[in-house]
Amino acid sequence: MYPSLYYAIKDLFGFNLPFLKMIQSFGFFVAIAFLVASYLLTKEFKRKEAEGLLTPQKIKVLIGVKATTLDFVVSGILGFLLGYKFLFIAQHFSQFLEDTQGFILSFQGNVFGGIIGITISIYSKYRESEKTKLDKPHWVEEIVYPHHHVGNITIIAAIAGIIGAKIFHNLENWDEFTTDPIGALFSFSGLTMYGGLIVAAFAVIYYGKKSKIPATHLVDIAAPALMLAYAVGRIGCQVSGDGDWGIDNLVPKPHMLSWLPNWMWSYDYPHNVNSVGVQLSDCFNDKYCNHLVPSVFPTPFYETVMCTVLFFVLWGMRKRIKVPGMLFSIYLVFNGIERFLIEQIRVNTLYHVNGFAFTQAELISVLLFILGIVGIVYFKKQYRTEDFKKSN
Repeated sequence: MYPSLYYAIKDLFGFNLPFLKMIQSFGFFVAIAFLVASYLLTKEFKRKEAEGLLTPQKIKVLIGVKATTLDFVVSGILGFLLGYKFLFIAQHFSQFLEDTQGFILSFQGNVFGGIIGITISIYSKYRESEKTKLDKPHWVEEIVYPHHHVGNITIIAAIAGIIGAKIFHNLENWDEFTTDPIGALFSFSGLTMYGGLIVAAFAVIYYGKKSKIPATHLVDIAAPALMLAYAVGRIGCQVSGDGDWGIDNLVPKPHMLSWLPNWMWSYDYPHNVNSVGVQLSDCFNDKYCNHLVPSVFPTPFYETVMCTVLFFVLWGMRKRIKVPGMLFSIYLVFNGIERFLIEQIRVNTLYHVNGFAFTQAELISVLLFILGIVGIVYFKKQYRTEDFKKSN
């Protein structure tokens, strides 16, 4: 396992680059996932624009307005925070590399650095305002194509997704949250995929509505991107060993799978980022020295494989499906089935209701499956109704 890029580069290529310790493997692959999603979104937006399914909007923009007091206040606060942290980190860089998360989330900082930051930030805002202001501000009309919103959609999805993932994780692990609420809320670990998906979906759909992008086309565009982004994100879980692994696997590898590497059947996640398990005898660093005994199912790897296959299925059918909302409904069905199946061999918190034991993900996956089936029926019926009205 490689908790950060530092350990991966050192092990694979022999380079000792300590600054890479600040780039966590899980975070790196999550960033790659968002970049992949952004690329696919742009590609699909442009395709639907070319087919005439999405049209540009004319908006009026006021230009030449000088910066307001609020602009300077916000800029100053951001500048202070950055300077406050950066100068302190520069003074304690070796410790920062060993505990990046702790340094970023702590209240430690350098006030002199904050003063420098606020000065530079406010001055930069002033210069920017002077360059763009006009004697007489006026309105201009701009044409905005739907694909121009991809950057905003990606940022909104990322922020809302992280918030949702944290909320659902803490609900699922309530005892941990009540023990250390601050740590649970602000730690970089502990994210629940479905929480991120649900909250991000509502946020993006709301943004799409405000930007006059039809919700059905928006979610259809997002469906393949969501599937592949999740597959890439799970690579980060597998590489870092963040705890999203499966249950103990003591079953010998079946003969029909003898051609597969052993770790694909049962894996002990050595040097996992959570430092869970027992001490390793040959530890290459002082911080991540544990592995799992017994070994477990490598469920993040399985999800990467399954979701990659499902992405290609969705990508292959996207041009053939003419019913708006249908592709996203199929995505929900695929998503629900995939996650429900993987939950059968995955470690997770169990809820007990009236004699039934289930995980949060199992419950949500069933609901998404049902919602997907309902969506398929509803959108197909609605499309036929609209076709009938047009033909008459």
